[in-house]
Amino acid sequence: MVGLSLGEKLFIQGGIAQGLRTDGRKRLTYRSISVETGVIEQVNGSARVKMGATDVVASVKAELGRPSSSQPDKGKVAINVDCSPTAAPVFEGRGGEELSAELSGALQRCLLGGKSGAGAGIDLASLSIADGKICWDLYIDCLVVSADGNLLDALAAAIKAALSNTLINKVEIAAYTSSDEQPEVDLSDEEFLKFDTSAVPVIVTLTKVGKHYIVDATSEEESQMSSAVSVSVNRKGHICGLIKRGGTGLDPSVILDMISVAKHVSEQLFDKLDSEISAAEAYERE
Repeated sequence: MVGLSLGEKLFIQGGIAQGLRTDGRKRLTYRSISVETGVIEQVNGSARVKMGATDVVASVKAELGRPSSSQPDKGKVAINVDCSPTAAPVFEGRGGEELSAELSGALQRCLLGGKSGAGAGIDLASLSIADGKICWDLYIDCLVVSADGNLLDALAAAIKAALSNTLINKVEIAAYTSSDEQPEVDLSDEEFLKFDTSAVPVIVTLTKVGKHYIVDATSEEESQMSSAVSVSVNRKGHICGLIKRGGTGLDPSVILDMISVAKHVSEQLFDKLDSEISAAEAYERE
């Protein structure tokens, strides 16, 4: 928890009310964003994203698995978040475990459509190799290195960048005759398939402080919030998921306005992320 004096709290609230935040940003402006790709060698894809002083890492590991009986024509994706105890004092002990579980569940709902694996942002059908027999299982692991607010947006950005960096071995399937027979597969060490991230959404969190809402809130600003709405938006402007935090209720008209603002802000975030990812991948190839 961020400890602020009454004067500091009034300063933050007053600045937001006047449209000028303590770091000089306007209400709907993100902090500086930087992306590094290929930061972990032992995985299929990885990325590090910094939003201001918030620093997160995401990695993607692909393994062959068996599809679930409920979705035999789709692969599986699991997302796990680990909050380093050194990232913030609140992460020590059970505080970090609870936040890790909350963030993991939120990302699962926003990027995958919840436990059902509806594939809102990641095409699970593209991970199928042989229906009902074999598929790719993607394990997405995230680490919060440093926390200064807006963790969900930063983690979603890191996942998108890590998936863009992901290469999956091309698979050749040997012929099989029996319906109960598990096919043999041959993994190529020379040919790889690049993961398609065109449908992977970003998350835009609007944090309500007083009568106004802001994007990319710092820890100090989050300590003054009454509620927050995180909206998952893809490149086409379609809403993939929505999560509300905070005890204060919101009028439906306010939520609709926040969704509209999130869709507008997401365009800027997509452009910035795509530019940073392209630059990072170009640097990695050099």
